Amino acid sequence: MKKRRSPQEKKRLSYSKDRRNTYGENDKSSRRNIARNKRNQHRSDRHREQQQLSAALGPVDEVVEAGFDERLTRARRGSRWRKFPDTQLGLYVASTLAVRARKGISIARTEQARIEKVRRNTEVDGLQLRRKWW
Repeated sequence: MKKRRSPQEKKRLSYSKDRRNTYGENDKSSRRNIARNKRNQHRSDRHREQQQLSAALGPVDEVVEAGFDERLTRARRGSRWRKFPDTQLGLYVASTLAVRARKGISIARTEQARIEKVRRNTEVDGLQLRRKWW
């Protein structure tokens, strides 16, 4: 049976688990672009392997065979395309609050208290520690 969560716990989990696309592109296009980038990477890996194997066709020559074995052993491993992770919701909210305070849209002391509240409710994952966000 699922444990019932309080609204405060739900908000804390939301700040930590939910993500926002801050990469600068249309977030809706990511659905297509991620699949396309993976597809293109796998296609180039298959193409490279096919080129190496097609060179092995024909009669066996001792000199060519030794060179081919050497090329196969030092062949480049297929590279892997990886998506940059989106920003945690808590980090995103805190950064927008900091921008509001910096631009003078709202009182800096009030925004600092809000940022501190968001920071307390956000469990920062290891991917986001490189960024300074408050």
